Amino acid sequence: MSVIYLLLALSILVAIIFFVAFIYSVKRGQYDDSYTPSVRMLFDDELVKPNTTSNKTN
Repeated sequence: MSVIYLLLALSILVAIIFFVAFIYSVKRGQYDDSYTPSVRMLFDDELVKPNTTSNKTN
């Protein structure tokens, strides 16, 4: 039973370490996208298809 407590404590400790590393990298700008906004205007816009069904009343 003590092995379960040990593994649980270690897994929580590892999870906290990874969470702190993630928060640190987000605050330091690791995931900021500085490339896409500069080329966004070069992307093709989606074509808007006209509505082919008509709801005309006779």
